[in-house]
Amino acid sequence: MYAILKTGGKQYKVKSDDLVDIERLEGEVGTQVTFSEILGIGEEGGKLQVGTPLIQGASIAAEIVDQFRGKKLIAFKKKRRKGYKRKVGHRQEITRVKISAITAG
Repeated sequence: MYAILKTGGKQYKVKSDDLVDIERLEGEVGTQVTFSEILGIGEEGGKLQVGTPLIQGASIAAEIVDQFRGKKLIAFKKKRRKGYKRKVGHRQEITRVKISAITAG
C-alpha cells in the first residue's frame, strides 16, 4: 500500500518503512508524528483512491529519525560589463522521517 502525502508545500509518494526527507518539522529525534493531509491511497498495480482534495479519516504515522541541513545551494547573478555580481548561499533545514503505518479512512 502506498499513499500520496502533502507536507511543506510538496507532495510525496510513501510506503510503509520508507525513509523520506521533508521540510523541517518541529520535534526531537525519536518523536512520533502524524500526517493527516493525505491526497491519495492505493495498492501497487491496483486502484488509486483519490481525495477531493483530501481523504477523510486517512492518516500516516511516522517517526523522526534525523534533523539536519541539506546541501548548500549557490545563487549567483551577474551582468556582463557592468561590474554587477551577487553570490548568495542557502542550506535548507530537512527532517528525515520513517513511515511506520498508513491508515485508510
